[in-house]
Amino acid sequence: MSDELPPTDPREMFQHLPFPFKDGRFPPQLGAVVQTAVINGKEPARSVIHTDDNSWLVGDGINDPNLPGAAVAFHMHHVLQTDPSLDELAGLPLGHIATRGGPGRPWSITKHEWPDEP
Repeated sequence: MSDELPPTDPREMFQHLPFPFKDGRFPPQLGAVVQTAVINGKEPARSVIHTDDNSWLVGDGINDPNLPGAAVAFHMHHVLQTDPSLDELAGLPLGHIATRGGPGRPWSITKHEWPDEP
């Protein structure tokens, strides 16, 4: 009997996977909280957050992601199919945010801090 684990179902999605990622690329089963405006192509991804707890968030940088239905759990590889430039962010350190003005613009990476709660 082999000591290797059988491959997992590629349809499975995981919120947290060991980081840094193998080969410096997003794993196909990585899930992220993604704004629906990015998923449906109405807005490009303008912000990517890698939280301190190793979660990933992808936003449009314009609309409120906290409104009902504004964001959903989604495979990161589907986001990459729409915008392959996000793949360069697979090494984004924990607790950091990458932002840009729009597609084709360079990413700016800074330490991420959540705004104070009202």
